[in-house]
Amino acid sequence: MTKPILATLLLLTLAVGLQAQPAKQVKEVTQLWTGYFAQTRLSDQWGLWTDVHLRTKENLLSDLSQGIVRVGLMYYLNDHTKLTAGFAYVNHFPAEGHTNISQPEHRPWQQIQWHNNGPKSRLMQWIRLEERYRRRILNDSELAEGYNYGTRIRYNLMAAFPLTKKGFAPGGLSLVLNDEVHLNLGRKVVYNHFDQNRFFVGLGYQLGRHTTLQGGYMNLFQQLAAGNQYRNLHTARVFLFQTFDLRKPTN
Repeated sequence: MTKPILATLLLLTLAVGLQAQPAKQVKEVTQLWTGYFAQTRLSDQWGLWTDVHLRTKENLLSDLSQGIVRVGLMYYLNDHTKLTAGFAYVNHFPAEGHTNISQPEHRPWQQIQWHNNGPKSRLMQWIRLEERYRRRILNDSELAEGYNYGTRIRYNLMAAFPLTKKGFAPGGLSLVLNDEVHLNLGRKVVYNHFDQNRFFVGLGYQLGRHTTLQGGYMNLFQQLAAGNQYRNLHTARVFLFQTFDLRKPTN
């Protein structure tokens, strides 16, 4: 566990350093992100991952920017560590450069995930590799043949701390801190090996033993391919998390 944590902390340090550099052109954007996550354990070794997202463009509620459906097959190394491989379909709704048509993206992905859960804190982290096939654009109303390919690695760290006596039991309220850094890989990446950093602070409410609702503020700082252009997203984020265990109880 120690080596992955140290390696990923170095990635975070790199991301924060790049984020702190003076930005030449920064576009400020306000968005709303909603998401649903489900992890279903089928047996001691196997499980299913599902998450679905809808995101707006600007000013919180004006039009949609992205829709994402992601599925995966999980393999449990133990109760706290699991491997996942899956596929995501991303729909980029009409925007600049393709104002009359949506742009599809196909995204195979692989991940290792760790959990450390206790009565006074919960820690979750993952390292995810994505292969991104984004459809080429011909003009505002037409897609072109073929796809632009890119590879990205992501590190996500989430910590939750109970704020009420109920802790993580139903009815409990917790403080949630989350940071995720994205790095672009490959020879074609020239100016933006650092892609983006997402920092979230909010509250988690235990709707049930296996259901958590999170809401709060996320800042997303992204460097675009040109190198001197950045986006700074002020985002209201609402996510619902569920876990299911379909294993038969042992006597």
